[in-house]
Amino acid sequence: MISRIPGFLQTAKAFDLFEECAMLVLTFLIVIIASLSLFHVVVAVGHMLLTTGLSPTSPQVLQSLFGMFFTVLIALEFKHSILVLPDVQPHSMVRMRSVLLIGMMATVRKFIVLDLSGVNVMEMLALSAAVLSLGVVYWLIRTPAPASSTADDIHHAEHP
Repeated sequence: MISRIPGFLQTAKAFDLFEECAMLVLTFLIVIIASLSLFHVVVAVGHMLLTTGLSPTSPQVLQSLFGMFFTVLIALEFKHSILVLPDVQPHSMVRMRSVLLIGMMATVRKFIVLDLSGVNVMEMLALSAAVLSLGVVYWLIRTPAPASSTADDIHHAEHP
């Protein structure tokens, strides 16, 4: 039915080409940002090792380092969410799971860099609710395990 609309297929092909070009540009930019972030993390860890040695005891230093680690991980996960192959049938679900994972990682990063001495109770409640909500939605859209493999796993666990 839709293929009978004049010019629809040409417009769809043009949009697919635009989408691929946009993904290529975004991927390139994310690679640059992730590379620069990784370099920044390496320099910060090197500086920490040279100044404080192998036993950093300052919570601020650890919060800063783990915040940088999560920033790089979020950038890498964001790149993976863009590079989902369009030929994969349920690619929208894969992208949705990836976006939810990025949201959870960003919220956890916020927890890590949060200064507990000046924390607002409502902010902590909001962050906790955000992580819980994202986790519930991620769990709800997960790919269910095949029923036959679950029964086989139980049988093998009972009778080794």
